[in-house]
Amino acid sequence: MTTGSTERVPPALRTEALEQLLTERGLIDPNTMDRIITAYETNVGPLNGAKVVAKAWTEPEYRRWLLDDGTAAIRELGYVGRQAEHIVVVENTAATHNVVVCTLCSCYPWSVLGLPPSWYKDPAYRARMVREPRRVLSEMGLDLADDVRITVHDSSSEVRWLVLPERPAGTEELTAEQLVPLVTRDAMVGVAKVKAP
Repeated sequence: MTTGSTERVPPALRTEALEQLLTERGLIDPNTMDRIITAYETNVGPLNGAKVVAKAWTEPEYRRWLLDDGTAAIRELGYVGRQAEHIVVVENTAATHNVVVCTLCSCYPWSVLGLPPSWYKDPAYRARMVREPRRVLSEMGLDLADDVRITVHDSSSEVRWLVLPERPAGTEELTAEQLVPLVTRDAMVGVAKVKAP
């Protein structure tokens, strides 16, 4: 890429080039990087949140506990760590839709959702979601009926929010294990709904 070029290099390619340069200069160890990446792919991330949601959908007592004390209920499943010190869980229903934003920076419950997506950190998302949530959700592909009440929750360094998505119709016979793959990070932030298989 030449200086001043308007052509964009894909992020994956830039990341690979940066990793190679840092490795060549002895600033990072590729094995350490692989362990960190594996940790975020398997130990920290949206799969953890999906397991929390599936358990809440299939176990009414756990669902009540999760909505009453999200931090304790999530910790019970072993999901602790960075930005999971205090998590409040809110439930989406046919009449109410919750969505999460962090207007100041990008506070986010890493232990259950993994790394925040780039759109979550984008200043436009952070500003517009508070002012015009219905429009922003529509632009992101989620059109809600006019009678659905939208509540925007602002994450902060004191409180992180997690959305318990509405369980899709037609999944009543599915087990928690079968439900996990249906639950997306975006649904747990509130910018999407969980779709039936």
